[in-house]
Amino acid sequence: MTDSRLPRVSAIVLAWKSEPWLRRSVTALLGSEKVDLDVVLVDNGCTDDDVEVLAQLPGVTVVRPGRNLGYSGGNNAGVAVAEGDYVALINGDAIVEPNTVARLVEELARPDVGIAAAGVRLAENPALLNSSGNMVHVLGISWVGGLGEPETRTAPTEVAGAMGAGLVTTREHWDRLGGFFEQYFAYHEDADLSIRTWRLGLKVVNVPDAVVVHRYEFSRNTEKFYLVERNRLIFVTTLWSARALLLLAPALFALELAMLALALKEGWAKDKVRGWVWLWRNRAVLRERRALVRGMQTIPDSEWMRVLTPRLDTPLIQVPAVILRPLNAVTTAYWKLIRRFV
Repeated sequence: MTDSRLPRVSAIVLAWKSEPWLRRSVTALLGSEKVDLDVVLVDNGCTDDDVEVLAQLPGVTVVRPGRNLGYSGGNNAGVAVAEGDYVALINGDAIVEPNTVARLVEELARPDVGIAAAGVRLAENPALLNSSGNMVHVLGISWVGGLGEPETRTAPTEVAGAMGAGLVTTREHWDRLGGFFEQYFAYHEDADLSIRTWRLGLKVVNVPDAVVVHRYEFSRNTEKFYLVERNRLIFVTTLWSARALLLLAPALFALELAMLALALKEGWAKDKVRGWVWLWRNRAVLRERRALVRGMQTIPDSEWMRVLTPRLDTPLIQVPAVILRPLNAVTTAYWKLIRRFV
């Protein structure tokens, strides 16, 4: 029996292939305290019987699109049938603590907050962070902040991006943004949602006492590199202003050359080129998308772009210190010089 006095939350969970933590993830969500929570489970290509088993639980609704819609499309499909006043996006390989969702909902009561994200911990050592909030670089690269570090924060912090493994927003805000841009398929859609939130004058915060334990794996395969690189360019070309793109053009061009060199070295150059081909073939779609999101923006670029970082500090891309230090020094100085003009 539901309690009408509690915040009503719909948690969207994607079931893809065989996920050993999926049943634990859904069960933990259903045990959430101080919220009236239901789970929308999207069968994105589950290869075992988890969906059938979980469908029998009270409070679980199953969506079966018949194909893998990716992270973007899968979550959009789940939210489309959700009935909660709040939307929680929780990975199927992530476990929430009993108070996590309620704590994130509490943070959303602040009128200046648009997205509240969990402090995500590593499954192999929950004392260490998977993400204290995602970083977003001025050139569009995004990565998890605080990876492998102990949690030392005692209060919510403003962050550029919310990690999609565990975040909550209001249904009203989700609908205002139009959800995820489904062309991303996977990767960068959480950065896109977060930056578009900042562009509406609302904050994205990471809440350290709202804990999600995540079975995090950083896979390296050519399809992932294709999507990450292609999506970075979708992200920048649709959200950055024409002036910012012009001012950043030398650095963006240098980054493209560097990524192509890396792709040639590691054997995924064809996938890098495939990303450029996709962008060219879908240029009309991207122009339409750019016009839409630029039209929604309510604050100046100079204001929302303050959340971006000019430093490349991701542990997921191994750059020798002899290169990284001068690179960060030059990028930081260049961004400081041009930021006043964006």
